[in-house]
Amino acid sequence: MKVDILAIGVHPDDVELSCSGTLLRHIAKGKKVGLLDLTRGELGTRGSAEIREKEARESAGKMGVLFRENAGMADGFFTCLPENILKIVRILRWCRPEIVLANAPDDRHPDHGRAAKLTAGACFYSGLVKIKTEDAGGQPQEQWRPSAVYHYIQDKHLVPDFVVDISDFMEEKMALVQTFRSQFYLPGEEEFSGELNTPISGSDFMEFLRAKARDFARPIGKTYAEGFIAARTIGVDDLFDLI
Repeated sequence: MKVDILAIGVHPDDVELSCSGTLLRHIAKGKKVGLLDLTRGELGTRGSAEIREKEARESAGKMGVLFRENAGMADGFFTCLPENILKIVRILRWCRPEIVLANAPDDRHPDHGRAAKLTAGACFYSGLVKIKTEDAGGQPQEQWRPSAVYHYIQDKHLVPDFVVDISDFMEEKMALVQTFRSQFYLPGEEEFSGELNTPISGSDFMEFLRAKARDFARPIGKTYAEGFIAARTIGVDDLFDLI
């Protein structure tokens, strides 16, 4: 199950909120994409783990990814323990991505920064020969280290190292976000109207997402973009790749 990009999020909607426009753009170019959620988001104020799992599957189908896996870590209480590192390593060695997209290194939700560190560490350890893992069938896995790890920017305002133009995919991105009906505002949706409000459940949050994407796009003269932070210095073969 070789993929070009593996997008990892600690909560089932992190990828949709922060980098789904970028994924849609690359899928449209023929790139193969997989998703990995580290937890089921069971501590979320609204909905439940079962509901969010259903929403996640629906969103993955709409996005057109090859797979969406869940590592089953404890929402809010996961740490950089060996067993959690190895869960990610097994997925990395199974799907062998060239690029990994990971949570923001610093954010309002403390899970995001911890997941960023855990994911970046696992990407390094996945390339060590002396760390042994087995696949689902009990067969030894070969080491694999992604060529690049990029952290998408989430709620907190962070300065990106680069941005990706998603102007042609913004509406599809918003539709993916609104697939998580239990978490976000959806006009005419009454199913979760009796639940507690959160900082992301109001209609103004959708306006925030658009405004943030516009802000990222302004320096490159586009309408909408998503921002990323590089885990290491970016190298290019051609200066014109940066235009």
